[in-house]
Amino acid sequence: MSTQDLVELVTTAARRRPDKLAWIFDATGERLTFADVDRRSRELASALAAHGAGPGDRVGVMLRNQPEFPLLWLALARIGAVLVPVNTGYRELDGAHVLGHSGATLAVTTPEFADLLRTIAPRTSVERVLTLDDLRPAGDPPAFTPTPELPTNIQYTSGTTGAPKGCVLPHRYWTTLADDLATAFPAVTDTDVMLTAQPFHYIDPQWNVALGLRSGATLVVLDRFHPSTFWQKVREHGVTWFYCLGLMPTLLLRMPESSADRDHRVRAVTASAIPPDLHAELERRWGAPWYEAFGMTETGGDIRMYPDDHDALVGTGCLGRPAPHREVMIADEHDRPVPRGETGELLIRGIGLMHGYHDDPQATARAFRGGWFHTGDLARMDAEGRVFYVGRTKDMIRRSGENISADEVERVLQLHAGVRAAAVLAVPDLLRGEEVKAYVVLEDGADASPEELAEFCASKLAYFKVPRFWTFVDSLPMTPSERVAKGELRKAGDLRAGSYDLRAATWL
Repeated sequence: MSTQDLVELVTTAARRRPDKLAWIFDATGERLTFADVDRRSRELASALAAHGAGPGDRVGVMLRNQPEFPLLWLALARIGAVLVPVNTGYRELDGAHVLGHSGATLAVTTPEFADLLRTIAPRTSVERVLTLDDLRPAGDPPAFTPTPELPTNIQYTSGTTGAPKGCVLPHRYWTTLADDLATAFPAVTDTDVMLTAQPFHYIDPQWNVALGLRSGATLVVLDRFHPSTFWQKVREHGVTWFYCLGLMPTLLLRMPESSADRDHRVRAVTASAIPPDLHAELERRWGAPWYEAFGMTETGGDIRMYPDDHDALVGTGCLGRPAPHREVMIADEHDRPVPRGETGELLIRGIGLMHGYHDDPQATARAFRGGWFHTGDLARMDAEGRVFYVGRTKDMIRRSGENISADEVERVLQLHAGVRAAAVLAVPDLLRGEEVKAYVVLEDGADASPEELAEFCASKLAYFKVPRFWTFVDSLPMTPSERVAKGELRKAGDLRAGSYDLRAATWL
């Protein structure tokens, strides 16, 4: 069954499995069947239309992980309007950027965020801020037939290197991703129970919703990611497959081992950025295979590890092979393919990608030059067509002619027992071009010094990769996708100030 739009996903799921459990919201205990999802999204579509929302209108939604978020998303799709998710951690400046840049004319929230949005609204195009209590059904929603390329979202990127950009995502983006995951690995079916722990303003819970509708699987939604109770929830709900990313695997391994670790129904875990040195340990501890996957807000699901490759690739950092609807090229600075085994930029093309960056034709043209989407990631491809991640093109440090991957240094630091999290940046330097700086969050009770951490890095990395400057912090600014928001760290200006200079052996 190949679906073309989100509305068809909803109506087909309700027709085929009306009484099957579609969603479980763990924090509140709310449970919706596929028939409930169809009915309630139709009612919200009617209410939104009564408030003037219609085809092409952009609607900001600022809600926590509650049923109304995905219901509003599906309701907006029913009337041809466009969802603009607003991060619940945003305040006046970043909230105004998303609402103002997107051109949203309506915003929906709860009393928790209503005053904030009403304060922001006069600086944007938002004409009305509604709470959920304002959305009352008003008969049947107006008839509307979506097309596969009609936009459903302006989804703002995490903004690791600057102000978030609005990715214009069509119906086909979601249905392509859902079809891939239902028909190819992990081949989710109506016997599966999925789980998501990400906030709904990020794409992960949204594509989990689309996949659940497409496959008939039940989706469990946590309020957020809690390392200490995550596997308890997996066991409690009988979860069979889930996706995680960023620091999640590392944080899970930091939890005390338990005799119940293997007491679960999980048949597979899909994750992005599995720390290679921890991959085997993740599998040993929980007794389930972990499969690497690569995707972006701009492109959806692009590359993933498949079962036939799994055993040979554990711990190698391999991303896997292109998904069924994707082509991949590793290219040089002139966008020409490099020989197998050599490093270049990862380029992607295929159906179901974003249309472009909202109101930013220049950024769109740069990203899609030559008909390929330029990911900004460095990778290499082996003779069998498997892709290996190397680092970010914009996250490389050039020191005395040597290219240093910030990601590589971060992964080594996180192997230290006293380090909870780390971020590595380039510091301009007149002599060497750039120097390496590390921001480190220590584990509670840990007392590692810069010299100790530098010695640890030197035991695993070339000398020129060892950070010169060190700053200890209580926490790192994070994006919704659990990546470090390095743009926030760079706002400090002089990155040397307040840091420890290893070469001078002094705090600056």
